Amino acid sequence: MDEALFPLPPSVVDEAVFAALDEDGAYNDVTTAATVQARQWGRGTFVAKADGVIAGLPVAAAAMTALDPDVSFDTLALDGQVVKAGAEIAEVEGRLQSILASERVALNFLQRLSGVATLTRAFVDAVGDTNARILDTRKTTPGLRQLERYAVRAGGGHNHRYSLQDGVLIKDNHIEAAKQRGVSHLGQLVRETRATVPHLMRIEIECKSLDEVREALDGAPDVILLDNMDAGQIGEAVSVIGGRALVEASGGVTLENVRSIAEAGVDFISVGRLTHSAPALDISLELQAV
Repeated sequence: MDEALFPLPPSVVDEAVFAALDEDGAYNDVTTAATVQARQWGRGTFVAKADGVIAGLPVAAAAMTALDPDVSFDTLALDGQVVKAGAEIAEVEGRLQSILASERVALNFLQRLSGVATLTRAFVDAVGDTNARILDTRKTTPGLRQLERYAVRAGGGHNHRYSLQDGVLIKDNHIEAAKQRGVSHLGQLVRETRATVPHLMRIEIECKSLDEVREALDGAPDVILLDNMDAGQIGEAVSVIGGRALVEASGGVTLENVRSIAEAGVDFISVGRLTHSAPALDISLELQAV
């Protein structure tokens, strides 16, 4: 991974885990209470059923131990690690009632985050030895942004701005709103924006054509976002920009075309599907009574 995989803040993990356990009724698992005796003890192994990249082990651990501090959770893999189908990635041991009540929540987090990391790694590998970085977007599951962006980093990707307050990104609807008040030139819009935001804040503007790129350059933006352009158009835009701004490509990016986009010379490729469409990695918990 190029970007450090900083640990998730415990408060973020706890907030997500306790909300999920409450949502799932884990504190009143009527099925387990009716079928499993309180004194029964067991252990289980989390097993990857498909090749992928693991992410979310600290979240799964928090889920498995939240209801019962006597439950132990031991990792056999690391977040960011590539595993093969059949790999054992963690072990849990404790009261069977506690394990069963927490099982689904732990698996949901582990499968979801590992799926994000796995898809991210596929995009990162596809651009390989180019200079392009794969970025996520704000298209995250509400309430789970920090967890999903952690998973992107586990897959070797990088994070875009975290929220609306972290950077200026002038998109098509902002441009339309500016036109309503008489500002139709993108360069002018960039200059006006720069005059109103903190001087250290980076300004990025979305462009859909070469004409818009030329207009935007007149305002000296820090980054130009090329929206829904094919690799040929992106290459032309990169030539026009000529190093006067960083270049990001977005929209319509797939595993089939991401390499050609990267080779067109962009600095960043943002991919919304990393978080909004990543399939969960198949992981199961195989239990044994003790």
